[in-house]
Amino acid sequence: MSTRTVLARPPRGDLGLLAVAVAFISASGPLIAATVAPALAIAFWRCFLGSMATGGWVLARCRAELAGLAWSQWRLIILAGLLLGAHFATWIPSLRFTSVAASTALVATQPVWAALIARARGVHIPRQAWIGIAVALVGVMVLTGIDTSIDRRHLIGDLLALVGAILAALYVSVAEVSRRSVSTSTMTLGLYGSAAGMLLVLCLVLGQPLSGYALRDWLLILALTITAQLLGHTLINRVLATTSATITSLAILLEMPGATIIAALVIGQVPPLAIIPAVVLLFVGLAMVIRAAQSSTPLESPPA
Repeated sequence: MSTRTVLARPPRGDLGLLAVAVAFISASGPLIAATVAPALAIAFWRCFLGSMATGGWVLARCRAELAGLAWSQWRLIILAGLLLGAHFATWIPSLRFTSVAASTALVATQPVWAALIARARGVHIPRQAWIGIAVALVGVMVLTGIDTSIDRRHLIGDLLALVGAILAALYVSVAEVSRRSVSTSTMTLGLYGSAAGMLLVLCLVLGQPLSGYALRDWLLILALTITAQLLGHTLINRVLATTSATITSLAILLEMPGATIIAALVIGQVPPLAIIPAVVLLFVGLAMVIRAAQSSTPLESPPA
């Protein structure tokens, strides 16, 4: 991971790219919620189409690097991809049970779990980060309590989103090591490819249909791949080359309000006002964790 100053001012051009990227990423939750196709199938097609698009770029520009990867490098890439696939396999189905606002808020706790994993690996976590973790976890408890009082079905979605955040944090720990010796585009190809492979197996085992959808669903899946996957996350990966992961993660946190606004306007999914204090606690806690992060602490990841 880069040794840049934690909250260094990013280049002006990167601020514009971040704004565009977050706008596209914010469409992810609402697009998935509006798609009738099975959740696991959406996850598969998102990763498969993303890997195909990335593969064309890698074969054209990074063929020598791809051919020269050692097995130790492939092992890390594949493991990170399996964790990424597991993240999609839990977070995307959560949108079938709970609201876009609750799901994106809970999956945004990824930096908290990454901090706990980093501590288990022997990394020093500042006191302010522990306070932030406690605040964020209180927000999680308040949010899940609100959803239980509204509909117990929402609790299932909340738990899936929370597991998705933990899996994303595990992916951070592996991907952070992999990126030390592999370029972003080459690693992304391997990540999406192995994630798609795992999701394909899950779809086949669980009998999830991979075709036969209405034209509207195919268009939504294509829109999800182009916006959130290729434009949103590709721009984020581009910005990570010149802007600290801390600033990038702070920007990505804006996905939650962005997704909530889009969901309210497009699919009429307006969250209850009671969710506001829980979300405030989550954001305060996450901001404290990220601000306390040291350059050697893998609290953020290349977004997935």
